[in-house]
Amino acid sequence: MFVGDDWAEDHHDIEVQDETGRVLARRRLPEGIEGITTLHELVGEHSSGLESPPQVVVGIETDRGPWVQALLAAGYQVFAVNPMSVARYRERHAVSGAKSDPGDAHVLADLVRTDRHRHRPIAGDSELAEAIKVLARGHQSLCWMRGQQANQLRSTLREFYPAALVAFEQLTSADALAVLAIAATPDQGRALTRPRIQAALRRAGRQRNLTARAEAIQIALRTEQLAQPPLIAQAFGATVSALVGVLSASVAAVTDLERQLEASFGQHPAAELIRSQPGLGTVLGARVLAEFGDDPDRYADAKARKNYAGTSPITKASGKSHVVLARYKTNKRLRDALRQQAFAALTASPGARAFYDARRAAGDGHDKALRALANRLVGILHGCLRHATLYDEHTAWAHRSDHTQAA
Repeated sequence: MFVGDDWAEDHHDIEVQDETGRVLARRRLPEGIEGITTLHELVGEHSSGLESPPQVVVGIETDRGPWVQALLAAGYQVFAVNPMSVARYRERHAVSGAKSDPGDAHVLADLVRTDRHRHRPIAGDSELAEAIKVLARGHQSLCWMRGQQANQLRSTLREFYPAALVAFEQLTSADALAVLAIAATPDQGRALTRPRIQAALRRAGRQRNLTARAEAIQIALRTEQLAQPPLIAQAFGATVSALVGVLSASVAAVTDLERQLEASFGQHPAAELIRSQPGLGTVLGARVLAEFGDDPDRYADAKARKNYAGTSPITKASGKSHVVLARYKTNKRLRDALRQQAFAALTASPGARAFYDARRAAGDGHDKALRALANRLVGILHGCLRHATLYDEHTAWAHRSDHTQAA
């Protein structure tokens, strides 16, 4: 029995088909317990009279949420289909561009009935891995938000208070937030005494080099600069105070969530193995585990893992044209973590550095060489996970050095 589920925030359009494509039921179900109960009743109604319960296969455009978990708990096989794939399947039925929610439910039911072998069912990750994913994604989203807020604060200070940018290289630092909280305008900054700056730094947690740091901040804040009219400077100061308050809350939230992420990741059986990889610490390692999942049967081989990671290139060939390109439709969270790992591995692993240098010598730009290194590191990670072994520098790169010496 094949179910197409086009979901929205408060309802689901459902179509149920048998193995021949005959439509058994169409219904709009509410989100929640009432809707999932009605879906089970529909399946049961059309299963009556059969010798054994049918295998229920569901196509839906998401892999998250209580509804999806309820489908999995019922024993249904659930395929989370990329919306872009659904759009292409929709064009098989009509090229007019027409679209409707019941129509998409029909497309999804047809898709899992005829082509489910070309799509990946939702992986059976452990509950701990799912919890780590929630924490890792929340932490990463907060980090991105913190960066946006810091950029907004930097842009505002550049408009009227460049001395603050001289005093503080990192606006997310405790020192910067503490001083800007009490000196949001150039006049307030110039009026700060060293004892008052030291007191602010001490409240922010600084314990060492208080006198020297306070002196450097005072000198920077008293440097000559072009000034805005008083009324405009006052308005900018109010904006800075608001931004500092928001940014301080973001920094505290990131720190708190990072502690919880580290605690959860440390409980996972694969944590030590993942941390053994070059360039992967606790936070990046948790992100990599979260996005790859821990279902041992999810990836058939290293190539499948690389394809999912988006680090392996794609080929476009037609006639005399043959182009190798980077994948642009990828899991952005995983891509970001793997790129950071590859960059950190340049100093953590001699083998990774030699691999990167060889790619640069062959004519690759920095981004392309780094992407190739990330692709190689994903393959190494897959091998370590498959054989349950910690990373070993010699094992990972010896074959490449042997080839180099032979050449």
